[in-house]
Amino acid sequence: MIARMPTTTARTDIFNAWIRGWAITREVAPPLPHADGWRILVGQPKQVARYVFERASPTLRELGATISTPWVLLKAGASADELRALLPASWELQPDGFMMTCGDAPFRARADLPAGYSLHIDDDAAAARTRRAHVQVRAPDGGIAAAGHLALDDRFAIYDRIVTDPGHRRLGLGQAVMRALQAIAHAHGRHAGVLVATPAGRALYESIGWRLHGPWATAVIPATEAP
Repeated sequence: MIARMPTTTARTDIFNAWIRGWAITREVAPPLPHADGWRILVGQPKQVARYVFERASPTLRELGATISTPWVLLKAGASADELRALLPASWELQPDGFMMTCGDAPFRARADLPAGYSLHIDDDAAAARTRRAHVQVRAPDGGIAAAGHLALDDRFAIYDRIVTDPGHRRLGLGQAVMRALQAIAHAHGRHAGVLVATPAGRALYESIGWRLHGPWATAVIPATEAP
């Protein structure tokens, strides 16, 4: 298959920014064009590579028919049903995701962290060079209670891996992480953002001002466990 650069529209710009930003935050090689999508070599035990498409592309049907290696992910801006219809039965659908966007309005969030919690920012000063930053909220005992990553694309900020430890939820820590990441993005001139959320994450992001951009579906052939 001949690689070619995907065509560009306003919607495609958002998608392409996200895929480039994902590679930056994960510190892997940049995406490579693959037909009308992208390929990223990840090299992790349960994510060898990922093929990513803006929509339910016919190329996914070709990949689904030819790939038999476990832990190669196929991803698309499509519903689970749309992706399922393109793939053989050996491929398993993962939980639904949602691509979301934001503008330059400050995120709605609690003003202060709970007593004893502290905010820590890594690589803020170096973000112009590294194109990434990392925020943590540490608990009173020093453990990591919440964290998130940011990548700086040409025009967009990409938010990734926003997590809160189960023992520290419902304290506004995820909101604090998002506010800190947005401050870094704005300081570097990126006033629009994009991320991919889980169903639970979508509720958090909508509560602070994010908008749904479209569905996000993932399929994989998991490895067969040895008896």
